[in-house]
Amino acid sequence: MTAPNDLTHLDAQGRARMVEVDGKPSTAREALAEARVVMAAETLRAALAGDSRKGDVRAVAEIAGIMAGKRTSELIPLCHSIALSSLIVDVSPDDSLPGYCVTARARTIGQTGVEMEALTAASVAALTIYDMLKARDRGMRIEGVRLLEKSGGASGDYKAAP
Repeated sequence: MTAPNDLTHLDAQGRARMVEVDGKPSTAREALAEARVVMAAETLRAALAGDSRKGDVRAVAEIAGIMAGKRTSELIPLCHSIALSSLIVDVSPDDSLPGYCVTARARTIGQTGVEMEALTAASVAALTIYDMLKARDRGMRIEGVRLLEKSGGASGDYKAAP
């Protein structure tokens, strides 16, 4: 755990602040996040068959995730506005859940990381799946939203345990 005085978004008095990145070098940075949407097997079958009144679940969720990732700094108060060089959201069916696995990979060359952009993209894609299928299955669960890996920057690389 990080000690309270080591938290980067708090000043010496404990007040929230945006981290200053002016002196940091621009480097290649990348982050991969995931989320899972667990649902009844019949809900997944219906979604895969195109039986959603709101349209193609996979396509709409992937677009929603991309849109959200690009707007992360508007949603998370202390995030920097980042020029993303790439944001790929993948929504894949998984019969073992049953449901969908969502991954979001964000890339930039900049002074700060893209973890929040990847996490936001994965989260909003999962929320979109829920929204599109909720009339059929209100018992769906969004779970496992987490950072899988990140690279670049002074803090080094990170890879989550399986």
